Amino acid sequence: MVLTVKDMTFEPGKELKICGKPKSGCSVFSINIGHDCDTIALHFNPRFDHGSDHHIIVCNSLRDGWGDEQREPLFPFNEDEEFKLVINFNNEHFYIKLPDGNMISFPNRFGDDKFNHIHVQGDVKIYSIKIK
Repeated sequence: MVLTVKDMTFEPGKELKICGKPKSGCSVFSINIGHDCDTIALHFNPRFDHGSDHHIIVCNSLRDGWGDEQREPLFPFNEDEEFKLVINFNNEHFYIKLPDGNMISFPNRFGDDKFNHIHVQGDVKIYSIKIK
């Protein structure tokens, strides 16, 4: 699945809610937030079984090449089970509330206060994307 949402406004004080379900046999999916496909402030990448990675979340950013990965051992995703993520940010960090209620943070390496591009791809069905 590939889903791109453009020309939206995600800024501090707003929450991005994403509801979906990893497909049966899911190996990996990603949710990217940024300015376009080549400038990604948050690459959120749950890996079920991807290369040598098993049940780990990898976060990163992309601008003139990938940054250093942040690897999170929390993994509250299951194949064929619906999830809800809630993401918010400020000019220093992204905060991601996972489906089990745990929170992870990732630095806002760009320091930007507005993003207008969300891109989702991989073995996942997305039911809704809302910004409030």
